[in-house]
Amino acid sequence: MQRIIYFSVFLFASVIFLVSVHGKTAAEAGNNGVYIVYMGTASASRTDFLRLLSSVNRRNRNAVVHTYKHGFSGFAARLSEKETQEMRQTPGVVSVFPDPLLKLHTTHSWDFLVSQTSVKIDANPTKSDPPASSSQPYDSIIGILDTGIWPESESFNDNGMGPIPLRWKGTCMVGNDFTSSNCNTKLIGARFYESSDSDEIRFHSPRDEAGHGTHVASTAAGSAAANASYYGLAAGTAKGGSPGSRIAMYRVCGTDGCRGSAIMAAFDDAIADGVDVLSLSLGSPYYFRQETKDDPIAIGAFHAVEKGIVVVCSAGNDGPTSGSVVNDAPWILTVAASTIDRDFESDVVLGNNKVIKGEGINFSALKKTPEYPLIQGKSAKKADASEDSARICSEDSMDEALVKGKIVICESSVEGGGSDWQNQIETVKGLEGIGMVLIDDRAKLVAEKFDGSNITAISKKDSAEVLSYANSSRNPTATILPTVTVINYKPAPAVAYFSSRGPNPAILNIIKPDISAPGVNILAAWLGNDSNSTPQGKKPPLFNVISGTSMSCPHVSGVVGLLRSKNPSWSPSAIKSAIMTTAIQTNNLGSPMTLDTGSVATPYDYGAGEISTTGALQPGLVYETDITDYLNYLCSRGYNLSIIKSISKTVPDGFDCPKKPTADYISNMNYPTIAVSELKGKESKKISRTVTNVGGNGETVYTVSVDAAGELDVRVIPEKLEFTKNNQKQSYQVVFTSTVGTLKKDVFGSITWTNGKYRVRSPFVVTSKSSELEDYV
Repeated sequence: MQRIIYFSVFLFASVIFLVSVHGKTAAEAGNNGVYIVYMGTASASRTDFLRLLSSVNRRNRNAVVHTYKHGFSGFAARLSEKETQEMRQTPGVVSVFPDPLLKLHTTHSWDFLVSQTSVKIDANPTKSDPPASSSQPYDSIIGILDTGIWPESESFNDNGMGPIPLRWKGTCMVGNDFTSSNCNTKLIGARFYESSDSDEIRFHSPRDEAGHGTHVASTAAGSAAANASYYGLAAGTAKGGSPGSRIAMYRVCGTDGCRGSAIMAAFDDAIADGVDVLSLSLGSPYYFRQETKDDPIAIGAFHAVEKGIVVVCSAGNDGPTSGSVVNDAPWILTVAASTIDRDFESDVVLGNNKVIKGEGINFSALKKTPEYPLIQGKSAKKADASEDSARICSEDSMDEALVKGKIVICESSVEGGGSDWQNQIETVKGLEGIGMVLIDDRAKLVAEKFDGSNITAISKKDSAEVLSYANSSRNPTATILPTVTVINYKPAPAVAYFSSRGPNPAILNIIKPDISAPGVNILAAWLGNDSNSTPQGKKPPLFNVISGTSMSCPHVSGVVGLLRSKNPSWSPSAIKSAIMTTAIQTNNLGSPMTLDTGSVATPYDYGAGEISTTGALQPGLVYETDITDYLNYLCSRGYNLSIIKSISKTVPDGFDCPKKPTADYISNMNYPTIAVSELKGKESKKISRTVTNVGGNGETVYTVSVDAAGELDVRVIPEKLEFTKNNQKQSYQVVFTSTVGTLKKDVFGSITWTNGKYRVRSPFVVTSKSSELEDYV
């Protein structure tokens, strides 16, 4: 199972982003001297772009790696340090930066979302109805930037699909083991970008050799595939969120990661190809955040949104660290991860017949009766080993004679969970132990694939009974039962522990992430020949179960595909607003959503809440964030008008940056959520918003309600909004005043507009802390 380990949530949270923005040269970053030269907006009349490109080609015709000319201008090339310095001074060049290496953020889940939306929980895993009927003519095109695709998967069959939309201008590139016949009316396009010199790449084509892209694509828009399961677990009909949507795959990731230059090339091509949605389950770790103008995803997404394309990105897997969210530009729909009501249970049965609930995927061959000797790691320690090292089953810490033939209890090697359980397994197996009970709170929350091993994970709380039994019995015994699928698990959803959290400490005036969606234990399509993910004695799986914000992102992309199909004239911000203002904040117990610790979740954890599959189709009102809002955001981040005009071709006449931009400019973006910083003393802050009626023609009146903590006085002016026709706009102001002087902690609440039919909710956060005004590196 080596390959799936590379894309597991635990490694996602710990991978190192190889390039900082200005701290290292490209060569030092291991990118073979490749730099990205970003020149802002694209234009057929740009002679400066052609001159600069020609000068590079004259020096070395093999220097240029990618060119960007559709959605924006620029190129990626192998450059010397001197050349990069000269180009930074060249008129028309917005930025020059090393080509970064980004990493991937690695399905009953749709049934769960539908059931949550309707409050009633329907946990039938074989339910075949998608969120909306797949027989409807959904012609949205979802572009996916990832590791490629396995086109033979049943999830990409085109049964019942109509002709390819005429607006599609893309292609199906051929390569190793991939021909034009691998595309069809479901998978309508596939491109690949060779950005690595690695000899480890097997397929120089759009074909997936990791599984991640195939999994993501099928989650977003996979066709219905009957009898899907992971060796009998999570059995049912697998389908994507928008099964009638088309898929265009852009392979930007190789075995070593995802190059920024390839990501920008894919954005550029996707804009020209005619996609409606772009889905990216990848990014950099939060501790290497880049300036906006040096961030390949932020750059590509800005130009895509300018062209009317919705861009959906994963929030990252560096949770629960505060401020770890990435892909947090306001034009991106940023997705956190949550659990669903399906669990994979592998219980421990003790010799006293007590049953302890365990978690994990294994195919235990042990007998169901508790007849196997049980021993704690520390009780099996070598004479020269420490008790602490044996307690966590470290290598060379235990005596083989004491471990052989026994089930070993191993505690987490990391405080709070997140143990290096692969090494613990190898240690126990090497000493001929027949099984392992892992005490690890995090492994208990995400079903790790122990596969052919007799292993399960239990929580630290439940471990008390196991340890008490092991210590009090003269000859303790136990067994580990094979995994079973449990439906209607409660409480769910809960925010996944690994999901990256807000806020970005440099931008306290925007709430990120925006939304949460299922990202734990998600079943979706996989490679057809992946022997590395195959348990001993079994055939390669056609479907796989993995976790990460990589999995939550395509859930949202699927819903966006549905929205675009039903409302093709809606702007990206209107679609984002519809998703955010109709989100759910309660679990299947009817209580507020929580973290894995049981604490109540906040917008820093899940944004506006858990996505609603049907509520987003009927938002009533939407907040449209226009280009001026985004330009004001750039002003507040320290960019001057000259740079902004280079970046955007849609700068309105007369637009200018204020002489002293403040964080309040970001707070006053017409965003579906509200974040206010620097509320000090008993001063007030007034924030403006404008809503557009999309609930139809006819008179209707919306009335506001406010949910606010006692530390805040929140007034909305006016308290009623009257509409007489569709697409009519109305504005309101919110005045925030502290009742206690300077706030000692961030305060959360919400503003909700209702007309008896629609409910439009906007969460807010108010803090006395200050944002940094300029982009930081």
